[in-house]
Amino acid sequence: MLSRRSWLSGSAAVITTSALKGSPQSLKNRTSEARPITIAERLARIARAQKLMQENSIDAITLIGGTSLVYFSGIRWWNSERLFVMIIPRRGEPFFVSPAFEEDRAREQITAGLGPDRRQVFTWQEDDSPYERVAFGLKERGVSTGHIGIEERVTFVFVDGIAKALPAATVTSATPVTAGCRMIKSAHEIDLMRLANAATLEAYEWSWRQLKDGMTQREFGALISAAYQQLGFPGEASVMVGASSALPHGSAQPQIIREGQIILIDDGCTVEGYQSDISRSFVLGKPTDKMRRVFDIVHQAQSAALKTARPGVAAGDVDAAARNVITAAGYGPDYKYFTHRVGHGIGMDGHEWPYLVRGNKLLLAPNMTFSDEPGIYIPGEFGIRLEDDMHITENGAELFTPQSASLEHPFAT
Repeated sequence: MLSRRSWLSGSAAVITTSALKGSPQSLKNRTSEARPITIAERLARIARAQKLMQENSIDAITLIGGTSLVYFSGIRWWNSERLFVMIIPRRGEPFFVSPAFEEDRAREQITAGLGPDRRQVFTWQEDDSPYERVAFGLKERGVSTGHIGIEERVTFVFVDGIAKALPAATVTSATPVTAGCRMIKSAHEIDLMRLANAATLEAYEWSWRQLKDGMTQREFGALISAAYQQLGFPGEASVMVGASSALPHGSAQPQIIREGQIILIDDGCTVEGYQSDISRSFVLGKPTDKMRRVFDIVHQAQSAALKTARPGVAAGDVDAAARNVITAAGYGPDYKYFTHRVGHGIGMDGHEWPYLVRGNKLLLAPNMTFSDEPGIYIPGEFGIRLEDDMHITENGAELFTPQSASLEHPFAT
């Protein structure tokens, strides 16, 4: 899948190592610090999902290839026009429906992800209906009516086929179950995210130290990718320079870094399937007074969101805390200069449930994780965004990484 960061980075740039102030090899490989998710953890997730199904009157949920499938089973499956699906019923063991020629590969992953292969796999030949296999498996578990939850990434053709094969059942959203599980992170998940954030900041800081006048945004992005490679985690970054930084997700147009311009970098890396998402804004050389003032406002807004976030507070109130700071400083109203919500959930997906956005009345709970990323974007001039990932604790919230100190020294603490 083409990601935002891939679209912005374009073709790879060549790094001339002789011009660097250090080598990526000076960075320590950190893969040994990452503990994989275990079979026992996935089985506990399935049990949690079944509890949420009971609470939400959902009789089964349906998962195809994607992060929710990995979350519950460890299976990484490329989606095609052929249906491969995991069904978790409210009671009883999960089962799978697979193309017959993929059965061995499916069982290999099922065993690796969920333990010894005691789970049913219903197969279908090329001229069979996979939806009849889904209906058969559900009926074996006593589900021919009721509510069948569909994970949000399941494509329409599959949803339609399942609905037609179970005409007495009602298709509904599985989000109360999938997001209900995934938005509350375990201690192990928090550790993986903390490592991903630390690696991102390390890659950013090393690359920032190589920054020089005349470097293109692709060359700077390539430095960050090289740093991630040495650290041992897949990652990359989008780089926005000058007026392009006023576009929150940047521009694909070629950009050259010059002294006195704002440079905004964004995105992160993946550690055992868990994401980081960090933005830093800085200047090569000396910023203008206006740049400094905007940085200070955004820094205050990020701090206000962090101070507001705690268990029992509505998600929308966190957005309001940051937005009020920016509006009071003259960069309002509403979305005029702060053009997006203050944060999104983060975990196995870079953006996932829930969201820190106006009108969201969901109450925050311990071990939710979000980005905290206010910004001010002035068209034709520059944009400044400060983004760190935030963990809701028992009594408040913490950032996984130190806040940026200034435009000249973004990694000072």
